[in-house]
Amino acid sequence: MRVKGGTVTRRRHNKILNMTKGQWGSRSKLFRRANEAMMKSYWYAYRDRRNRRREFRRLWIARINAGTRQHGLSYSRFIYGLKLANVSLDRKVLADLAVRDEATFAQVVKIAQQALA
Repeated sequence: MRVKGGTVTRRRHNKILNMTKGQWGSRSKLFRRANEAMMKSYWYAYRDRRNRRREFRRLWIARINAGTRQHGLSYSRFIYGLKLANVSLDRKVLADLAVRDEATFAQVVKIAQQALA
């Protein structure tokens, strides 16, 4: 006599179907299609967690570049000047300063310019 999955299989299937509730059509109704949709969504989530970091870095660099050009300096020269001046602020903080606190950012740019001179 064989042993059937019964309740264990049903629970596993229902868990997958609950995860794919918002999906369109059979992707939320049929186990096999739902399982495919769930695995694909997990892969997208994994990929996009990494892409989000790239996108934020690009945004920060664009904001820093805009801020430094207002003070007559390019982004790359600014970062090099900070390196020469031993200023260890990351791009996230620099971008936040450029957007929210113009006076402090101007002082940081001045420090970088002095190190370059």
